[in-house]
Order: sequence, then structure tokens, then C-alpha cells
Amino acid sequence: MKFFRYLYYFFYIAFNWNVRLAFFVLYYEVRGEKKYKIDTTGFDELKKLKKKGIDISHATIYMPVSYYLLNKAFRHIAETPKNNFVDIGCGKGRALCVAAREGFNKVTGVELSPDLCDETKNNLERTKSISNHLQYELHNMDAANFDIPTDANCIFFFNPFDEVIMSEVVNNIKKSLKKAPRNITVIYANPLHKDLLLETGFQEKYHTQELNYLELSILEN
Repeated sequence: MKFFRYLYYFFYIAFNWNVRLAFFVLYYEVRGEKKYKIDTTGFDELKKLKKKGIDISHATIYMPVSYYLLNKAFRHIAETPKNNFVDIGCGKGRALCVAAREGFNKVTGVELSPDLCDETKNNLERTKSISNHLQYELHNMDAANFDIPTDANCIFFFNPFDEVIMSEVVNNIKKSLKKAPRNITVIYANPLHKDLLLETGFQEKYHTQELNYLELSILEN
């Protein structure tokens, strides 16, 4: 079953981007899923949400961040305190599970799709059986309405929504910082709207872009 999912994913990337990228991503997909013992490969255009009357006009398609970029990000934030890792637009929970395996004692996911939230929970339970220390929270809601926890010190995005929602999320980060001043690290893959964070006072500490499409930015306030 998983073989066909990998195959389908490969052709999806090859058709929408290019074959070289598809081979590269799939190589790390197979390695990553096996290493972390989770099931997060695939994509979802969220059409089911639209049929249920849920507004997806500001959402983007679900695709998990490449394990290649994710592992690179965690290497660059190795010295960051492992408090509460928040993934806004968490999909099936890949970044949350990797964060837990990288030492975060608490992870928090926010996801619009209830089906994806269920899959995130399944993957986090698998991770919890390995990382017994793990505490997690999942919020099935619009990211614009999510209050950033005051203990959150690392926030992850993989371009989950458009500029409209991102503006609201950045405002929520500002409100959280006002309540509890602290250092926050933002890991932003495919950072289309990082200017919103830069305008808020965040500074880009690391940036990489490979194969044209694998782009990662790490920002700190």
C-alpha cells in the first residue's frame, strides 16, 4: 500500500515540478518515514472541506515538508531551548513528530482539516510510544483564530495559507510576545510571506534554497 502512495507522490511532484526534484524528495521520504515510524507522505487538495462548507479560499494544498529540509532546520536550531514547538498548518503531523524526536517535550498542532487532525493524532501516538516524555495538543481550527501559547518558543510553517491568514497569525505572535516577552525561533519552509515577519522585527538567521523549490528560512526575534 505504501509503495503505491510513494509512486503516486513521485508522479505528482514530477508532473507539477520536475523529475529530478521528485527523485530527490522521494529518496528522503522513504528514509524519513522509516526512521520516524510515521505515515505522512501524500498530498490533499482539501476538496472534502469545501464540500462540507468549510472555507478553503485562503488555504493551500496539503503537502508535507521534505525531510531533507526538516532535518536541516533542526540541525540549525540545535541550541534552541526545547519548550513548546508549534506547527501552524500541521497537516499529518510530520514536523511535530520530528520535533518530539529532536527533544521537544511539548508540541502543539493547528490544522483546519479534521481528517488531517485525526492522522496527526495517530502519528503523534506512534511517536509517543517511542518518546514517552511527549505532551501534545491539537487544535482543529482556523489558524487566524489561534492564540499562540505563551510558552511557545519555536513556530513552524510550510506555507500553509495565503497572506491574509499569515497576517493574522503574525499579529497573534505579536500579541503572545507582548503577554510574555521571550525569544521565538520561526522555521519557515517555502517562505512566501516572510516579509510579514521581517516587518514585525524578526531577523533572518539562516536561508537556503536548493533545486529551485526546496527553500528554508529560519528567523528569530
